[in-house]
Amino acid sequence: MLITGAGSGIGRALALRCAELGARELLLWDRSKEALEESRQAIGRQAILGQETNQRETAPHQPGPLPKTHTFVVDVSEAGEIEEAARRIMSNQGGVPDILINCAGITTGDFFHKLSTEQIEKTMSVNVTGSMLMARAFLPAMIQRRSGHIVNIASASSYIGVPRLSVYAASKWAVLGWSESLRVEMKELGVPVTITAILPSFIKTGMFDGVKAPKLVPLLETEDIVEKILWSIEKRKTIVRAPFMVRAVPLLKVLLPQTAFDWVAGKMLGVYRSMDEFRGRD
Repeated sequence: MLITGAGSGIGRALALRCAELGARELLLWDRSKEALEESRQAIGRQAILGQETNQRETAPHQPGPLPKTHTFVVDVSEAGEIEEAARRIMSNQGGVPDILINCAGITTGDFFHKLSTEQIEKTMSVNVTGSMLMARAFLPAMIQRRSGHIVNIASASSYIGVPRLSVYAASKWAVLGWSESLRVEMKELGVPVTITAILPSFIKTGMFDGVKAPKLVPLLETEDIVEKILWSIEKRKTIVRAPFMVRAVPLLKVLLPQTAFDWVAGKMLGVYRSMDEFRGRD
């Protein structure tokens, strides 16, 4: 399994959970060498703790091997870095990963007219182009092997615009549209490669520090969305929305006039005020 953005947030939580479940090999990508090392050490501690627990609860036995964890310092907005790391993996780690999870992402929390060109370009290049380039690096080999699974982290904002979140929302709309198109392409080609889009609301990670949860849409715990992702892989789901209210948004947009929808989202649920006190991660 290959996880981008594995140095923090959902990516690190996924890596830890997979180690706990007995993953044999993990390929962790992040642009921060220090964050990757912290994740690698946490995985080692998690695996050892799990083995000690198993030994106490069952008959004495030799502990199994720790998961093979390989770290790669890669900025997914840089095509050359992705291509080089992918070449190393496919030549040194025994081939293409079975599962690719695109967790790397960034956000900006301000009105659009206040954002710099660099902020706009970086958000789009990491959230959209980065995920596409990751898939391009490994998808041809998955198609040739006739197996694989690509998981893309979109967002509830793939369905609804949010003030002070315009570029992030645009990037996640793009991720959803691309994921759906890629899924249909695999179907048309008759290739058993699964494409999954995950659409969560705000998650309790550093990236969304300061966000105020809308009514009826609670902030998601990182562990909850990790379990949703792993469930989607096990069940080969193509789209996962969480929590429940996210599933209602497309229907409401179809049924309600724009002004009525804005009133429900903005005044009734408070969606349009959720970024008012946003701080985010440094």
